[in-house]
Amino acid sequence: MDRQKSMEKGLLRKSLSIRERKFPNEDLFLETGLSRKSPRDITKKSPRDIIKKSQNDDGECRVTATVFLSTFVAVSGSFCTGCGAGFSSGAQSGITKDLSLSVAEYSMFGSILTLGGLIGAVFSGKVADVLGRKRTMLFCEAFCLTGWLAVALAQDALWLDCGRLLLGIGVGLFSYVIPIYIAEIAPKHVRGSFVFANQLMQNCGIALFFIIGNFIPWRWLAIVGFVPCVLHVFCLFFIPESPRWLAKKGRDKECRSALQRLRGPDVDISREANTIRDTIELSELDGETRMAELFQRRYAYPLLIGVGLMFLQQLSGSSGVTYYASSLFQKGGFPSAIGTSVIATIMVPKAMLGTIIVDKLGRRTLLMSSCAAMGLSALLLSVSYGFQSFGILPDLTPILTCIGVLGHIVSFAMGMGGLPWIIMAEIFPMNVKVSAGTLVTVTNWLFGWVITYTFNFMLQWNASGMFFIFSMVSTFSIVFIYFLVPETKGRSLEEIQALLSNFVQ
Repeated sequence: MDRQKSMEKGLLRKSLSIRERKFPNEDLFLETGLSRKSPRDITKKSPRDIIKKSQNDDGECRVTATVFLSTFVAVSGSFCTGCGAGFSSGAQSGITKDLSLSVAEYSMFGSILTLGGLIGAVFSGKVADVLGRKRTMLFCEAFCLTGWLAVALAQDALWLDCGRLLLGIGVGLFSYVIPIYIAEIAPKHVRGSFVFANQLMQNCGIALFFIIGNFIPWRWLAIVGFVPCVLHVFCLFFIPESPRWLAKKGRDKECRSALQRLRGPDVDISREANTIRDTIELSELDGETRMAELFQRRYAYPLLIGVGLMFLQQLSGSSGVTYYASSLFQKGGFPSAIGTSVIATIMVPKAMLGTIIVDKLGRRTLLMSSCAAMGLSALLLSVSYGFQSFGILPDLTPILTCIGVLGHIVSFAMGMGGLPWIIMAEIFPMNVKVSAGTLVTVTNWLFGWVITYTFNFMLQWNASGMFFIFSMVSTFSIVFIYFLVPETKGRSLEEIQALLSNFVQ
């Protein structure tokens, strides 16, 4: 507690010092709601009281229709991402039959989405910084629309892979910019729930394709994926740009205008606008941090959290289980059409529950619960496939397979799927958000590609051993979260970033 107060006090003093140097004629104290008193009178208030007053007495805690609309439009891009992830499972039998693809060729097709995501992730931070959050989402849709058309019209594996690669590039850019945009516009008391809606909409896209993939041909399935991308492009013209990005670019008038739209026309946004401006000025004292400069002691802790969570998220096998769910059901002797339909029916309500409770239970509790359930589900799949290989309890294998796959996907959707992206959007200050966010996103997509490409091969080699490894990774994830990941629920972005950046100092 004393350490936290010391950090907050240091942040306040630095912010006031910057404002006094840059704006010597500005009546800072009157504008921020404080009376012009002597320094002795001001220091009678605790730093915590001053920060709370500057953040809670204004409209920052109001959730307006514009915030709801902007969040919904942004996460509609995640719906497009979910459609891409769910496509490979529902279309597998149709594509392999129509285009005569081998297991290796279809593994390349399924995994090339994550390879494209890796390419998009490399440039995601810089693109979002140059174009802005809203225009980057428009840029993403150019890749997604082209990709879906190429898949729908493909006559051979080459065109199929090219379309999937383009779709992956758009998805990789989306994975960075959507949580960043929502975290920068949402009030702090609902920020976790609103960013988690990113995972909810992704699950909706997966669920839709899991269900309709059982009934319609794969080419028409690609056309279905094309439609929400078109609607998303249209809706993006009606939402404001991120005020924090505008402030970083020195566009103060536009920043205040966007903030006014988000908080409501009758709200005094001067305190929040000043807090954003002060924090950005403070973070830019050292200039924009390049990738090579990111590995400094002061950024070690948030970087370890961001990269570690993404690394463990993918090594838990989540992408492989989602992409090839139908293969898992078939191997276990359970009807794939029934299995994917059951998953689709349950995963959306579970993700909705996660959206509701993330700002009540907190990030840490939900993350550890999700990892525990994923570990148990992976262990159950290991036992199921182990029984099958030895011919033990053959009638029980399909049931265990169904429970294991269902439990893994649903528990992933409730926590480990969306929460690492929420935490990534919260922990990095503006001057390192481009380089750090890019590194974290690249880590996610790189290991996602490794898992999705090798998944089918490992499934044929030793399914039981593969899922036992996944269960051990989930167990280690619980230990990692317990000792290293802080609780960010109920804190402003500025407060979180100040505390983490000073943690190792």
